[in-house]
Amino acid sequence: VQPAVASDSGTLKKIKETKTLVIGFRESSVPFSYLDNQQKPIGYSMDLCNKVVDSVKAKLKMPDLNVQLQPVTSANRIPLLQNGTVDMECGSTTNSVKRQEQVSFGNTTFVTNVKVVVKKNSGIKTLADLNDQPIATTSGTTSVQLIKQHEKGANINFKEIYGKDHAESFLLVANDRAKAFVMDDILIAGLIANSDKPNDYTFLSEVLRTEPYGIMIRKDDPEFKAAVDEVLSGLMKSGEINKMYAKWFNSNIPPKNINLNFPMSPELKEAIAKPNSVGVN
Repeated sequence: VQPAVASDSGTLKKIKETKTLVIGFRESSVPFSYLDNQQKPIGYSMDLCNKVVDSVKAKLKMPDLNVQLQPVTSANRIPLLQNGTVDMECGSTTNSVKRQEQVSFGNTTFVTNVKVVVKKNSGIKTLADLNDQPIATTSGTTSVQLIKQHEKGANINFKEIYGKDHAESFLLVANDRAKAFVMDDILIAGLIANSDKPNDYTFLSEVLRTEPYGIMIRKDDPEFKAAVDEVLSGLMKSGEINKMYAKWFNSNIPPKNINLNFPMSPELKEAIAKPNSVGVN
């Protein structure tokens, strides 16, 4: 009985009545959702959301559906979704149990691992090698504390050196002022790809935390969630998502034509083999 009730209220009804679907996008979340040189939003998340749009057009028999693009930030993405300004957010948002109190998520489309980057010639091979070494950390983030929570890092002492943003933290490693930098691996991969000597860097094997990213949608709208998940699980089953991934993570991408050289992680392969929208604690 439930889906019938949902169609009287949810997002699909809103789209049908307003003849408009609004996508929330990020302006600089490379390679998920960001502006190209023409100020047009592009990226992996945008490609996935456009597949959802095509499906909604077909489902509602509205080929001329008006698609609007609305920039969002980390701070306003949830309120703008909740108040109906945007209908789905296509960025790099972590699906957490806490956020699920406010919003819902489509099936996981990416998994980020918090990891440690070092220079290949630093002699540092494991977390244990970081003992008594300076580690870069971005002000306002807590990633470096995850070292202590890892079994291999429990007894490590290190000195934190602060960068004001991720680029500055990475520079501390580049300039040999810090031995390591701890952050989401995909964000570090972007910094490496844009650096002067991309081949100088490597990740330690230890994963400090795993976080799933998903398309964010309104809560308590099972009909729209089903529509989103149907598209995503279809792309996963057919293998088409692998081509979409390769386009953004293993190929030259605008605007600088740089390749992130970021192979698909075992965690993401697992999420594609068994589509789910389980949040992280």
